[in-house]
Amino acid sequence: MKEGLLLKQNLTAQVPMLNLRDGNQLPQIGFDTFKLKGAQGVNIIQQALKNGYRALDTAVNYENEGSVGKAIRCSSLQREEIFISSKLPGRHHKYKEAVEEIQESLYRTQLDYFDLYLIHWPNPLKDQYVEAWQALIDAQRFGLVRSIGVSNFLPEHLDRLKKETGILPVVNQIELHPYWSQQQQLKYDREHEIATQAWSPLGRANDVLQDPVIKEIAVQHKKTVPQIILRWETQLGVSVIPKSSSTLRQLQNLALFDFELSKAEVAKIIDLDQKNGRTNNQNPAVYQEF
Repeated sequence: MKEGLLLKQNLTAQVPMLNLRDGNQLPQIGFDTFKLKGAQGVNIIQQALKNGYRALDTAVNYENEGSVGKAIRCSSLQREEIFISSKLPGRHHKYKEAVEEIQESLYRTQLDYFDLYLIHWPNPLKDQYVEAWQALIDAQRFGLVRSIGVSNFLPEHLDRLKKETGILPVVNQIELHPYWSQQQQLKYDREHEIATQAWSPLGRANDVLQDPVIKEIAVQHKKTVPQIILRWETQLGVSVIPKSSSTLRQLQNLALFDFELSKAEVAKIIDLDQKNGRTNNQNPAVYQEF
C-alpha cells in the first residue's frame, strides 16, 4: 500500500506546470470527465484524484458538474490542490446569460471559483462569442474564475477577440491527436502566448491506437501506444486531458516523463496527420454547439 501511494505521489510531482500569460499555472496533464455522471462518475473521478491527477475538466454540456463537485468534496485534497475547468455552452453566449451560467456552474459544483473557464465553441453562425468573451472577462474581474480561455477557436476568432476586447485567452482547448496534429493552430497559439490544451488527445480511441508507426515507436520505448501519443503531445508543449476509468490506464497516462521521443519520432507522428482527421468532423468555422 505504501509503495502504491509513493508511486502516485511521484507521478503527481512529475507533472509539469505550464505558465499562463496571466501568471497562473496549468498542469500539463489533467483528467477529462466527459460522460462521467452519477455515482459511478463520482467514483471514477475520485479514483483519478487518488491516482495522482490534480486537474479536472468538465463543461455545462457534460451535465456532470455536480458529480465533479461531489468527487472533490469526497476527496482528501484541499481545494487549492485541484485545478478545475468548466465551459460555457453555445446557448448562453449572450452577456447576461453567460454571467448567470458561470454562477450556476459554481453552484452546481459547490465551488467558490473555477481555476479556468472556457467558451466551449465559438458558434460563429450565431455570432455572439465576443459578447460571451466579455462576460468571461468580467467574471474573472468579479473573482468567479482565475483564468479565462476558449475551446475550438480558430485564428480568425481569436483575432476578433483581441480586436474587439483587447484581451486574448490564456488557453485554447482544441481537438488534437496524431491524425489531426493542428500544426498551424499550435504555431498561432505559441506566437500569441496562448497555452494549447488537447481534448480527445488519444483520438477517442479510434484507429490511431492501432497505427503501425506509433506501435513500432511504443515497442522501441517499451511503452503503451497511449503513452507514446501523450508524450508526443507534451513534447509539443501541449496540455493533455485523457480519460480512463481503469486505474492501470490512469496511472500509465500520468507516467510520461521517464522517457523522451527523439526529434525524428516526433516528426514521424506529425507526418501521420490526415486531411480530414477530425474525429467527428466538427469544424469550428461552421459547427454550432448548443
